Amino acid sequence: ELGLYDMSGNVFEWCNDWYEKYSSNSVINPKGPVNGSYRVLRGGSWNNEASFCHVAYRLFLAPEIQDIYFGFRIVLSE
Repeated sequence: ELGLYDMSGNVFEWCNDWYEKYSSNSVINPKGPVNGSYRVLRGGSWNNEASFCHVAYRLFLAPEIQDIYFGFRIVLSE
């Protein structure tokens, strides 16, 4: 539906968004704050249970944290 493929289950993917709790209001494609202390990771990794391996699952960590379970995706838009 979103035109994204193989997004879940390999490694958590770092997102460009800074973390902020979601609003209780319904929002399409919410944007995070312009700065912050934590970046968003999405998608789960090979070390997680299947219930964590979907694009809607997110967590947040300080961007300097490194682990074999975290990665990123390079995207080229048309």
